Amino acid sequence: MKNRPPGAPSKQRRGATFNPANRYNETEAVPVDDGWGSLAEPSEPLLTSLGVDASRSILSRNDSPDIAFDRSINPYRGCEHGCIYCYARPSHAWLGLSPGLDFESRLFYKPDAAKLLRRELGRRGYTPSPLALGANTDAYQPVERRLGLTRAILGVLAETRHPATIITKSALVERDQDLLTDMAEERLATVHISLTTLDAGLARSLGPRAAAPARRLRTIAALANSGIPVGVMLAPVIPGLADSDMERILAAARDAGATFAGYTLLRLPGEVSVLFRDWLSHHHPEKAARVMGILRDIRNGEDNDARFGRRMVGRGPFAEMLGHRFALACKRHGYGPPPELACDRFRPPTAPRAQMDLF
Repeated sequence: MKNRPPGAPSKQRRGATFNPANRYNETEAVPVDDGWGSLAEPSEPLLTSLGVDASRSILSRNDSPDIAFDRSINPYRGCEHGCIYCYARPSHAWLGLSPGLDFESRLFYKPDAAKLLRRELGRRGYTPSPLALGANTDAYQPVERRLGLTRAILGVLAETRHPATIITKSALVERDQDLLTDMAEERLATVHISLTTLDAGLARSLGPRAAAPARRLRTIAALANSGIPVGVMLAPVIPGLADSDMERILAAARDAGATFAGYTLLRLPGEVSVLFRDWLSHHHPEKAARVMGILRDIRNGEDNDARFGRRMVGRGPFAEMLGHRFALACKRHGYGPPPELACDRFRPPTAPRAQMDLF
């Protein structure tokens, strides 16, 4: 993988500014200027490629005490939204690829996602619990419009009356209002719309292929008007860059129809740290020192603190102030907790009938 030298242009309409080396590789290629200034030449647009992920299972499990669900589904690896802060970026290194530009341009999809889900839900002794869609990479990223894997998954969940919660920053979720409305009537579905800022320019540079902030607010309104419980997730709160938007986001989302809210603080695990630092120097050099200074103060002097109980909200005066601001704004606008989803309506998927059933 190639490292971007200082001053080199980034690819068009992408979040990451370069491809950091894969930490698992034994060798690394480094670009060298041969004297012709070729490294400073405008780069060609980076096209998206799509490959097959032949996973044999579809449910991911976790026992993290600071996560509200214990199982999730990710129909895609990598995410074309290209959010520079995405904590899932390091997972692309497991594929032998870079967490940088590769993560947002070299995608993989699971064509048998719905089939695998049906099989796992039909296992003897399976116990239902709310299943998260979009917890790692966005289940409604642009390629979903063509492949429809997330809709097929929702079809299985609706058929089996299995509870699910969705988090997305895409307006494409509106396509599935028919399924989600039916599920919501039985307390089987909630949707969280993720917002980091209401500043369109900042949002475009943070996640160049995600829906614009105003469009996400319209999605909240559309879902709420369909009777689907919808909330807003301030994710992530970026101190010194976008935290000033917290109260405005909560007010705008409430006006649109959101009834519950949450937030997470910026996390910079693995290669996300070097990617975010480079992005800051490229887009906001005048704010870079302040942003990283506040973040390191919140993160115990490091770029990241992965400890449970701290990784989502941080520690220290600034983190405590964010928590107080969030709580006061939620109280002022009348936010409540998300509705509890029903787990007692689950019915295992019907097994294919044997040939003799025809007689």
